[in-house]
Amino acid sequence: QVQLVESGGGLVQAGGSLRLSCAASGSSLSMYAMRWYRQAPGKQREVVATINSGGSTNYADSVKGRFTISRDNAKNTVYLQMSSLKPEDTAVYYCNVAYTNWWGQGAQVTVSS
Repeated sequence: QVQLVESGGGLVQAGGSLRLSCAASGSSLSMYAMRWYRQAPGKQREVVATINSGGSTNYADSVKGRFTISRDNAKNTVYLQMSSLKPEDTAVYYCNVAYTNWWGQGAQVTVSS
């Protein structure tokens, strides 16, 4: 069983930056692909970014060029660096071990205009 804890959410003005962290315990994440999802009010949860065990990344078109997913296997932590934030990025952000039901509790990101 893996426990995931997100941190780093908050309130930021449009154009600003935030970095989310997802720290894992219970197992090493190094062999797993990891994903960040987000869910805005009234909308379905969507994949934002994916990083595989080798470090290859993939992004939703809506965040490409603005968000960067990374991992530090020594710290058993995955990050989401978010820049040039827009009000439409407002959502609860979740980290997930890909292809599993292991989820974090979510981190609220609010971008004001």
